[in-house]
Amino acid sequence: MSDDSEGASESREIVVPLRAYKAVTVFSTLLAIVCVILGFGFLDAATGGAGPLSVLFETIGLADAGGSLFTLVSALVGIGFIALGAGIYVLGTRFRTEGMGKAQDDSGGDSDNE
Repeated sequence: MSDDSEGASESREIVVPLRAYKAVTVFSTLLAIVCVILGFGFLDAATGGAGPLSVLFETIGLADAGGSLFTLVSALVGIGFIALGAGIYVLGTRFRTEGMGKAQDDSGGDSDNE
């Protein structure tokens, strides 16, 4: 890699104290998991599956009232939640503590991999 690409990757990382790192890691991962599960729940409701959101929407009467519009909106909301979960996870991985570094940076030796 060139020096420019290494500098760009280092500038994307945010150095925080260990306590903040733990909190960011735990809560960003938890929020990402919840968003992805909700996203798949909405996609299941859009396809008319037998998931909990489908049952809830049928009980409320939303699934019957909207028809194809409900299916479209539910699918878009599901995809949005999945994308949001992925974005939260990616941003959460940008944090590190002072002593952390990449294993490739610490080795000091050349790799035999080709």
